[in-house]
Amino acid sequence: MDVEPFRIAVSDTVLADLRERLARTRFPDEIPDSGWTYGSNLAYVKELVAYWRDRYDWRRHEAALNAFPQFRARVGDLGIHFIHARGKGPKPFPLVVTHGWPGSVAEFTKILGPLTDPAAHGGDPADAFDVVCPSMPGYGFSDHARTPGMEAEKIAALWAELMRGLGYARFGAQGGDWGAMVSTYLGANHADAVAGIHLNMVIAFPPDPANPLDGLSQDEVVDMMPMQHFLQEETGYQRIQGTKPQTLGYALNDSPAGLAAWIVEKFRTWSDCDGDVERRFTKDELLTNVMLYWVPETPTSSARLYYEMIHAGKFPPQGFRVNVPTGCAIFPKELMKPPRAWVDRLYEVARWTRFQSGGHFAAMEEPAALVDDVRAFFRPIRA
Repeated sequence: MDVEPFRIAVSDTVLADLRERLARTRFPDEIPDSGWTYGSNLAYVKELVAYWRDRYDWRRHEAALNAFPQFRARVGDLGIHFIHARGKGPKPFPLVVTHGWPGSVAEFTKILGPLTDPAAHGGDPADAFDVVCPSMPGYGFSDHARTPGMEAEKIAALWAELMRGLGYARFGAQGGDWGAMVSTYLGANHADAVAGIHLNMVIAFPPDPANPLDGLSQDEVVDMMPMQHFLQEETGYQRIQGTKPQTLGYALNDSPAGLAAWIVEKFRTWSDCDGDVERRFTKDELLTNVMLYWVPETPTSSARLYYEMIHAGKFPPQGFRVNVPTGCAIFPKELMKPPRAWVDRLYEVARWTRFQSGGHFAAMEEPAALVDDVRAFFRPIRA
């Protein structure tokens, strides 16, 4: 595999254009005192846009991202961007970690150090990993698919090719959101190379849709209640991105304020922040992630993944069984928390951990807890 070093280097022209667009933002009106009920709160978006325009220092965050070793490689017919951080220990275990939407490789900056160099973070060097964090096709600095059909199962095949090309005959996979689906397909279709998968969002559905609560305990039914709210009130973005991503793209690719409002609302709603997004994420963290959509112009291409999954009949997922060991990290404010019995039908569950806090963006919200669980899950597997 032809692998080339990569550094993020955003031109001054792009940054000047961004500041100009932010300065000319035409904000919408809002129902007085409606908060976030109708979507992103006007006062907060104005505050965030002003910070982005006047105080946010992209160069500082660009340098921080460039502190991680980054590369691009031709995988299939696409150029794929990835972080490849080598472990420091007696025998680092290869691990491919995959983000989702509306995330990016910037999600993983808090876990890369502890995973690759546990001794420097109070851990055991025997737990070291070689970590590969690719940007999915159409995300970040990876190429955009130019033909229809680039869905999670095909991305998993690209990741298997990438890991082989990097010299890893046997490796593990970890992910949440779409990264959980990519990791699932890695485990289901590439068990010859994938030793185990660890998921911080587990997707499973009832065996009998007509009687979804059949056989569930009271605690499991309570766990399901937030999912009903999510399906009723929080899935509009799925329908738009899953049916007309191109139409949405004209707005998000042209307006940085619109893009930030679209993405940051999800960080607030899907995290364990009790309605205050900055309890979990700083403005800098939120905006650095948004920048990895704005700079490479990926709002449209990233949204297409929903369209491809829905029109391939894979959203919700079906028709697979994962027979490699699977670790399930269950955070309390995750979008979906299916009962263990549903998950056991689809996965060979080897570890099931419930946490006291944290939501959808576990690597950013609860990095230490996630790292500890990943280490514990892979200890018997790496042997």
